[in-house]
Amino acid sequence: MIRVTRLDGTEYYINPHQIESIETHPDTTLIMLSGKKVIVREKPEQILQRIIEYRKLIGGFKNEE
Repeated sequence: MIRVTRLDGTEYYINPHQIESIETHPDTTLIMLSGKKVIVREKPEQILQRIIEYRKLIGGFKNEE
């Protein structure tokens, strides 16, 4: 799970494997596989870095290197 912050300042965790795409216009919007949209304070680069760190933590890159 990765930590994200809603626009109202609420922090929570989401499953990065459920993120289908990330859009910026101008707020960062995570589009989930379910179709739900989550607007967060983090920049797309921050989200991507957290996903990479999470995947390293769980060993997600072992089959991808």
